[in-house]
Amino acid sequence: VANEQRKVIYEQRHAVMATTDTRPIIESMRREVLADRFRRYVPSGALEEMWDVEGLTTHFKEDFGLDFPLQKWLDEDDQLTDETLLEKVIDTAQRHYEAKEKLVGEDNLRQFEKGVLLQVLDAQWKEHLAAMDYLRQSIGLRGYAQKNPTQEYKREAFEMFGKMLDDMNYEIVRTLTRLQIAAPEGMEQEDINSMLDELVDNPRVDPSQLRTRHESVSTFAEPEEPVAPA
Repeated sequence: VANEQRKVIYEQRHAVMATTDTRPIIESMRREVLADRFRRYVPSGALEEMWDVEGLTTHFKEDFGLDFPLQKWLDEDDQLTDETLLEKVIDTAQRHYEAKEKLVGEDNLRQFEKGVLLQVLDAQWKEHLAAMDYLRQSIGLRGYAQKNPTQEYKREAFEMFGKMLDDMNYEIVRTLTRLQIAAPEGMEQEDINSMLDELVDNPRVDPSQLRTRHESVSTFAEPEEPVAPA
């Protein structure tokens, strides 16, 4: 079991190391994670009266730093369904991220993404191996409960591995979505936020036009949690 899981992780790590464009990996993770979190508050097919819009709004803001006016979107567009609302959430999150990319530069962000991917993958795998060791040491006790220890081990190891992959994707998306851009010396953070808002609202705006009003931006703010250096 451990060897099979190790093979999967090493293949993922090799793929990250080998690629020069982490964008497709991150976009796929973002869609999967945001959809999973969305469905915890807005179950597929549920009546709108059953949606926990307030809880979802709070969750997105606290976990991902995404301050989305979900109720306002619903009030302003009575054609929104759970599916179209989900797509609007994913699309808006994508535009916020692309705005940051335009300010810091594509190469800088790709390098930063690769560092985050590798660091989180290594940390989650290390924790998983420790949990697997504990499982191996304790699985013998299952025999006393008239359960097959070998089958129990395989079942729990499979569940633990799936959870580790989910946790890994969540942590990567959370870290990158909450990414803050540091204001250069002599520039206010409000200026950075204003530039980001303008790029989100007008994706076709040339960032160079914004930079004519401000110094060049190429750094990341100190993250809330340690991540790989850009």
